[in-house]
Amino acid sequence: MTLEELVEQFARNVAAQTDAIHRGDSRTGNKHAKQYTAALQALRAQGDTGRDALAVLMKHPRTDVRAMAAGFLLRYRTAEAKAVLEAAAKEGGVGALDAIMTLRHWENGTWALDPE
Repeated sequence: MTLEELVEQFARNVAAQTDAIHRGDSRTGNKHAKQYTAALQALRAQGDTGRDALAVLMKHPRTDVRAMAAGFLLRYRTAEAKAVLEAAAKEGGVGALDAIMTLRHWENGTWALDPE
């Protein structure tokens, strides 16, 4: 799978998980979480090239996708990722909750979404 395909898989499944959560369908949400996690792991295996590919999602039209990508890129692109998360935190919804929690973990030193 190309980097672009992995990025698309990540975005598509983050969005699908959020939609499933809104429907109260945790089983489907968990299925999509496994799929975006697999895409993320494949991107991480490419090192900074994979992180650069994922970074395009910080400009995605959906808040949940932007916030999820930013959360995984905090160590790599701190200023840009924090700005995305802070904006998402103000928008409300599932993406806002994730953004708030991610920022809280970053600030108190317990963030560990992208180990070195």
